[in-house]
Amino acid sequence: MAQQPISVLIVDDHPVVRQGLRVLLEVQDGIEVAGEAGDGASALALAAERAPDVILLDLKLPGMDGLAVLGELNARRGQSRVLVLTSVTDHASAAAAVRAGATGVLYKDVDPDALVRAIRAVHDGHLLLAPEAAGTLLHSASAPARGLDALTSREREVLAELTHGRSNREIARALQVSEKTVKAHVSSVLAKLGVQDRTQAALLAVRHEQGTR
Repeated sequence: MAQQPISVLIVDDHPVVRQGLRVLLEVQDGIEVAGEAGDGASALALAAERAPDVILLDLKLPGMDGLAVLGELNARRGQSRVLVLTSVTDHASAAAAVRAGATGVLYKDVDPDALVRAIRAVHDGHLLLAPEAAGTLLHSASAPARGLDALTSREREVLAELTHGRSNREIARALQVSEKTVKAHVSSVLAKLGVQDRTQAALLAVRHEQGTR
């Protein structure tokens, strides 16, 4: 059976940017454009109607900005993964986007081939950040690595799932436990690592893994 193409919703307030992204994506194998939106309200309406696999989201939008869109998408608990593609160079905004639910942040000067790879990676559940954004987030996730040693084997499994951007529901399914159990494990992981949210926990784990290679 042929694999379903990755459906992508393009959200940007500049028609030229949307057209360029559409042209780029429509020639890629295994990717299809689910639609385009030029503002936050239209993006939410299309996301609800078409349930795209990946939403390419700019942060600077008229009316409801990208962070507000992310907040609403997160509240709806949909299955779309959000890859922020922005010209905003304020790294704090990138960090806020990840904390609001984005599973990737890239800047608009990214190489087109790298953007396509990023869409595939985010679709597969990976957390993907531009180097500048990653640096900001890693700096904020500066809990001592020894906290990792305090985790139980099950908590380590949960943390590993967090590094792939999995939701509680997805983790529960993967580990064959209840969502309530996963929520308890996540809370314990955050407490032991001394971080405020699951994104910081995931980044700390990734940094520790890279440092031990």
